[in-house]
Parts: sequence; C-alpha cells; structure tokens
Amino acid sequence: MVLITGGSGFLGRCLVRHLSEQGLSARALYHNNPPGAGLNTLPGIEWMHCDLLDIFDLEEAMNGITEIYHCAAIVSFDPGKQLEMLHFNPESTANLVNQALAQGIRRLVYVSSVAALGRTGIVDKEINEDVEWSESGYNSAYGMSKYLAETEVWRGIGEGLNAVIINPGIMLGPGEWNKGPAQLMSVVNREFPFYTSGVTSWVDVNDVIKIMTQLMASDIEAERFIVSAGNFSFRDIFTKMAEALHKKPPRFHANSVVTGITWRLSALKSAVLKTNTAITRETATIAKSISAYNNTKLLKAFPSFAYTPITNSIELMARCFNNPDKK
Repeated sequence: MVLITGGSGFLGRCLVRHLSEQGLSARALYHNNPPGAGLNTLPGIEWMHCDLLDIFDLEEAMNGITEIYHCAAIVSFDPGKQLEMLHFNPESTANLVNQALAQGIRRLVYVSSVAALGRTGIVDKEINEDVEWSESGYNSAYGMSKYLAETEVWRGIGEGLNAVIINPGIMLGPGEWNKGPAQLMSVVNREFPFYTSGVTSWVDVNDVIKIMTQLMASDIEAERFIVSAGNFSFRDIFTKMAEALHKKPPRFHANSVVTGITWRLSALKSAVLKTNTAITRETATIAKSISAYNNTKLLKAFPSFAYTPITNSIELMARCFNNPDKK
C-alpha cells in the first residue's frame, strides 16, 4: 500500500484522486484539515488522522506501507508561522525517514520546492540541482524549512533509504481560492493594479503528479529534480490570469516604496479582519526577485515527458474559478 502524507493539501488532494483513478490503494494522512466531500469516498483510498510529529501516530500510519509520497508541509509566508514551520517541516520529515528506515520501505518520493535551492539574486545565472544552499536576503523561511527537510532525506539516503527528491516551481491548478497559489486568481479577479518585475518557476500541479508517479516506478534514486514548465515573470502570470478571467491586467509597476506600503497595509487588514493575505513582506520580496531555474535534468531523465503549457493551466483555473460547481 502507498502512503500519502498531506493528503488533504493542494498537491495531496490531486495525487489522491489520481491514484484512485488508476485503481491503486493508498492511505492518505491528514492532520488539521479532514478530507471533504468527494475525497473521503474515493475508491481505494483509506483516510487516517495522523500527527507526523507523534512517532507513535506515524508508526501506526505506516503499518503495511511499501511506498511513500511525502507531500505534507506547512507552507506559509506569515511571519507568525515561521517558527512553527521551521520546526514542523524538518522534524516531520526526520520522523518519516526514521520510520521508513526502520520498516524497510521500498521507496520514498519527497516533494520539496525550488525555494529549497536558494535564491542567489544573480540575474544572469540559472539555478540547477547542483546549487548549494547559501544564506541570502532573497530566501524565505519556507525555503529554509524545506532545505532543512531535504537534509533529513539525504541523511536517510546515506543510511540506506531508497529515495528521490523533486523541487517543483509554483504549482498552478484549481484549488481553494483563498490560500495557496490558487489565491492569485482571487487577487487578479479583483483587478489588483500593480505588478512586479520578479521572475520564478511555474508548473502545472498535474505535471508534478505525473513526475512523482514516474519516479516512483523508476530505478532512479539518490537524485533530485527541478520540476518546472518554465520561468515566467509575475507580470506575465498575472496578465495571463486576467485575460482568462476577462479582467483588467495589472498596469502599474510596483517599486520598492509601493510594495513596502502594500504589504504593510495588507498585513494590517489581515490582522484586523483575521483573514489570510497573499501579500506579506516575504511574498513582496519574492515577487521582486529574479530567479531562473534550469529544468533540463528531468527532461533528460524522462525524454518523452512534456510539460503542460502554463497558459492551458491558467485557462483551466479560470474556468473552475468562474464555475466552481464544475471543478
């Protein structure tokens, strides 16, 4: 049986549906967010509540498991969540690795992030899988937490664990429109007028799932792969989203003064209304930084694989955003 951590998260939900459609059996774990309607009745899927920081919970959850997709993580750019995230992401991964070694798990696919590769701030240099983490003002607490979690997987590999790591870019796909990457659609739908000059990696969530399952079935081990359909500016992505939603695209370049005012006002509004915000000091910094990622290693390993065009991903998101019942 396959184990999926973070089964009720954005990526986890998509993976659970995919494995169920393939007729596979899987045990999907959740902690704070139980599976909703449509997920908790999927054929072949067994849902289990589990705290990955509780080794006894984890030992029970891994009973009878042969393969693991480790998707669980706290993803937040809220400064109030930093300490929790920096503890949970590495520690939960360490617990999972230790239990996988103890139980002789056949294979682990760990979902990291391009953020774990670090942002150098060097505009004309692409980041690949060989780049070593270095302290930089361009890095986020989330990136640090995923880097530390990766070191636990590499430690497990050194102790005999059969594992592979993927580093996806920002994943696009229909989801909860008030958090995660899908929240960008809500921002664009409100015709937010500003854009930044930042560049980063983007990828369709279903492409990430295809790569995860292909890697699970392959004999590749002790490697990591950037999973990216390409490097696009935030302005390009926001403009494509606006076009798909038939809204006005962002029109004004946000310099450092504008972004500074914007994230502060957004943080104040979030604190007063007790709501999530897509604009924080860290996201404002990321949105200004230029980070280009090289995806050739994965394409050489899987030459028949082709990425979904980002425009297609955004058009699907827009259709689901406008017609939530057809999601």
